[in-house]
Amino acid sequence: MRSTTTIIDRASTVTSLLTLIRTHWVILTWIILITITALSLWPLDTLPSVPGSDKSHHLIAYALLIFPVALHSPRRWLLYGLVFILYSGGIELIQPFVNRYGEWLDWVANMVGVVCGVMLASLLQRIYLSASYSQR
Repeated sequence: MRSTTTIIDRASTVTSLLTLIRTHWVILTWIILITITALSLWPLDTLPSVPGSDKSHHLIAYALLIFPVALHSPRRWLLYGLVFILYSGGIELIQPFVNRYGEWLDWVANMVGVVCGVMLASLLQRIYLSASYSQR
């Protein structure tokens, strides 16, 4: 059985991490966007062998991309989400020109990732941040 102190410590750690992400959302978003762009457009002879499917990688990448935005600006996530979705569609169109494969199902996985990232940010905001701000 977990002690109450351990649960409170973990909640405090999560709240601190979410506050850090919310504070530095611009830097984190740019770092993630640049990383996605580089990994998506870097010419490869063969794709590296990594665990998980290609579609799950797309979903996770775009969930991570929208997460700091949705955490910081929950009212503007739709605007940013549309920009990220259009951007990812552009990447899929460019990929055949850099010895990569552009797939429309990758684009669908990116869209699903954006929605999942917003849902996760909203859930965590309600559980951790709203409670911590109401206690102050």
